[in-house]
Amino acid sequence: MSDAPVPTQPATAAETDPNALGWMKGSPPAPDKLIKFHDDSFREFPQLRWAWSNVRSLVPTVAVWRGDGGASVLPREERDIGGSQSTTMDGRPMTFAKMFDETYADGIVVLHKGKLIHERYAGALKPHKPHIAMSVTKSFTGTLAGILIAEGKIDPQAPVTDYVPELKTSAFGDARVHEVMDMTTGLKYTEVYADRNSDVWSLRRANGMAPIPPDYQGATDIFALLCMQEKQGEHGKAFAYKTVNTDVLAFIVRRASGATLSDLLSERIWAPMGAEEDAHYHVDRIGTESGGGGLSTTVRDLARFGETMRNHGRFNGRQIVPAAVVEDIERGADPAKFKPAGYTTLPGGSYRNQWWVTHNEHGAYMARGVYGQGIYIDPKAEMVIARYASHPVAGNAANDPVTLPAYMALAKDLIAGR
Repeated sequence: MSDAPVPTQPATAAETDPNALGWMKGSPPAPDKLIKFHDDSFREFPQLRWAWSNVRSLVPTVAVWRGDGGASVLPREERDIGGSQSTTMDGRPMTFAKMFDETYADGIVVLHKGKLIHERYAGALKPHKPHIAMSVTKSFTGTLAGILIAEGKIDPQAPVTDYVPELKTSAFGDARVHEVMDMTTGLKYTEVYADRNSDVWSLRRANGMAPIPPDYQGATDIFALLCMQEKQGEHGKAFAYKTVNTDVLAFIVRRASGATLSDLLSERIWAPMGAEEDAHYHVDRIGTESGGGGLSTTVRDLARFGETMRNHGRFNGRQIVPAAVVEDIERGADPAKFKPAGYTTLPGGSYRNQWWVTHNEHGAYMARGVYGQGIYIDPKAEMVIARYASHPVAGNAANDPVTLPAYMALAKDLIAGR
């Protein structure tokens, strides 16, 4: 008989429902029901199941105005898709409804041919409440950059320093804009969410999403951190997922447009697409938006953005994103540069302009964020899935084996008229 410890399974979604557990209930909440920023308890599980739907209660934010027009209509044609059957990557039978529960989803919206066929919420999330998108934010930053490229305001072949000369002595001093967009820069920076010594924790402290210890000597705002990045390896050789690339791209976008990220997103995407609610970015200690992971939106508005992309940039009666920008993303990048990164759940994939491209039989592509955030766009099935979650594990390797087969199975059901 082995004395090895038996791995413990995290409590289920039902067992960690923030409403049932009483997190932050009461005026004021009881001491054992408080979720705080300064002690990092908001990032612990199950507290994060409340936190990801209540970022504005924890850190400073800036609004992305929805504009003064009416919300665009998402025609409803609701269907019972909960029984859609799939097989997980480890061979277990699964249904769409069970997938929602097993992956700690907080909200999901499924669109088919532009119609809302499924909507469900759980935990602390409600239809009108924004939930943090985490790195889904990157795809918004990449799309804004694509718009500015189409307008000739950014040259993807230009050096980063043409737009942000202050980065001359950093790792980005000899990088090109397109290398930042596709994350093929050679950086010393590491992004390991479970390791508090990883550089991603320095980024979290700099962007305002982690408290700064009393003896901390590192950067305390995003721009200062970017200027400190060191080079390792060559640019342009291989994909390596590192959020500081997106934060550099966000500064390129700000400099090229002359606008803040929040105002630019409002003007170019949020208002034109007829968002229902304002979105918001969390900001660092000098008011800079986190372009790599700081956006919070409602699930429906996330679906609207996905539908805009599925329709090659056209939505709400207007061309919002140039079609060529979307088509460039759909084509993807070089899978050979992506392969060394070792994403076993995304075989044959690539990363293009801050989007994840599957190159699968349906040509699906995705915006992805830690703890299970995502937009899944399936052009062949004419399907968009927008999903927010609060999974106990940050990395999407914990979600993909269940969610990706469920999405493909549903797409095939929709194509077949089931």
